Amino acid sequence: MLRRRFAVGRPASRPLEGHRLESHLTDITHVIQLAVAPVFLLTAIATLINALNIRLGRGIDRRRLILGRVRGNVGLRSDDDRAELGLLARRIRLIYFSLLAAGLGGLLICLVVAGAFVGALMAVDLSKVVAVFFILAMLAIVACLGMFLREVFLAVTGGTHRIP
Repeated sequence: MLRRRFAVGRPASRPLEGHRLESHLTDITHVIQLAVAPVFLLTAIATLINALNIRLGRGIDRRRLILGRVRGNVGLRSDDDRAELGLLARRIRLIYFSLLAAGLGGLLICLVVAGAFVGALMAVDLSKVVAVFFILAMLAIVACLGMFLREVFLAVTGGTHRIP
């Protein structure tokens, strides 16, 4: 009797393993579908980092130009140049911290995608951790955009640019 149960139970376990594999592939496919949106978000973050990097480079170039004028006593408006240097220092600092927040947001989005895959592969519930990473990523991006808008405001209102 024991032999019959063992013999009967053995072939039944094979279709179960196939079902698990099929279910596992379905889970991975679902995770890949869910990972597409964060990947597009990473593309947007990379574009934002590129724009911030260009603004940082322009600010640094302008700072070098003014420092050269002030040190060489070529410029007649040294007080104005010093005021502009102070404004440029604030703008550069804002861009730097904005870049830092964007990079942190991108890293957190990568952890969201990795957490989703690890959770699916290891059959572990990481949904709360993934949700926390996503919320932190959104907060980092909000901080990045807030600092970016502040820097743009300083660039437009400071110096020779005046808003009518």
